[in-house]
Amino acid sequence: MQTIAVQIQDNYMPQFMNYIQEHSSNLSISKDKNLEQDPYFYERKKRLHQIRDNIKNGKTEMISDKDFWNEIDSFVESL
Repeated sequence: MQTIAVQIQDNYMPQFMNYIQEHSSNLSISKDKNLEQDPYFYERKKRLHQIRDNIKNGKTEMISDKDFWNEIDSFVESL
């Protein structure tokens, strides 16, 4: 079975649901909880994986926790 995301115009929803009911032996509908909480979940997930890969392969440098907080403290003091 394959999974796809479908966007349906509000006014077409009743016809779409009728189609689903008529073909229910071949289809299954479930809500994606990730998308309910965050409509951009999969885009964010892809971007975070890319950031992590860039850190692992050396394209992006990750600073230490101590350096991060030192920079934040310096910034706050400059305000």
